[in-house]
Amino acid sequence: MLNRRTFLSTGIAALCTPFVARALTDDLNQAIRDLPQLHSLQISRGDATLFAEAPRGPGLNRLANIKSCSKSIVALLLGAAIDRGDVASVTASLSDVAPKILPANATPGAGNITLEDLVTLRAGLERTSGANYGAWVNSRNWLADALSRPMEAEPGGRMLYSTGSTHILGAALTEATGQSLLAQARERLGRPLGIEIPPWTRDPQGYYMGGNNMALRPTAMLKIAKLLRDGGVHEGQQVIAQSWIDASTVPHARSPWSGLAYGYGWFLSPSGYVLARGYGGQIIAAHPERGLAVAITSDPTQPARSGGYFGDLMRLLDGPILDYA
Repeated sequence: MLNRRTFLSTGIAALCTPFVARALTDDLNQAIRDLPQLHSLQISRGDATLFAEAPRGPGLNRLANIKSCSKSIVALLLGAAIDRGDVASVTASLSDVAPKILPANATPGAGNITLEDLVTLRAGLERTSGANYGAWVNSRNWLADALSRPMEAEPGGRMLYSTGSTHILGAALTEATGQSLLAQARERLGRPLGIEIPPWTRDPQGYYMGGNNMALRPTAMLKIAKLLRDGGVHEGQQVIAQSWIDASTVPHARSPWSGLAYGYGWFLSPSGYVLARGYGGQIIAAHPERGLAVAITSDPTQPARSGGYFGDLMRLLDGPILDYA
């Protein structure tokens, strides 16, 4: 039963709620104005979209290059392949899953690299990202180039951020499923989520690039964030196995640059976010504990270093956006 004091406090809280929401929205709008690289921001809690603004760039419904957020999409496809029995387990080796992609001059031990090593970016092979990226994408055979690079660490050891590792993983999934990475993405994510996944870059041998240059609409990015937040479920359908979503959020490595932990293709923040990160400041993020899903697009031509713009985005996620929840 409501007494007078409870009634008054409840009534005051109800009256204050619109003002608090307005203040938080004002904080977000101010944060966006202070981040000129940011193109769009969407925040969802439960079924409700709390915030959706695109002050710059092509808007919420035009395709955006998600850059290395592609790595996290490939990780979801690995989970789908395991769930369907296309791949025996995450600990299966390249020699077992896709011996065809191993070149004659493969680095000794390359065939023993597991899919888990690849999806956690712990393959041990010299990186193809950073200063090595240009030479790698200009090579005649991306897989042969990546798989013949020297071992810089033990497979399963430290994190060596490398798009080549995710490209090897994508090619292995192509061999294991008999479907291109594009076909898998459309069938296993695009169709159940109702999102468009257009073709993207392919290597000289015809394999779709694993780990970079996929394009999605920001609204589609938000759907993927919700899928992650909701344990792989979309509108009552289990699209990605709950067990894979759970396994994806177990730390296996740590980024030497951002300091964030890394699971199966997803970064893990101390504040509870599970997030994909792409060059320039592209982000797909979920905060399951708070029931949040977030999608951010940014200028894809500008860098977003951990000590710079990406750090600003993490402060946005940990500050105004968590406050908004």
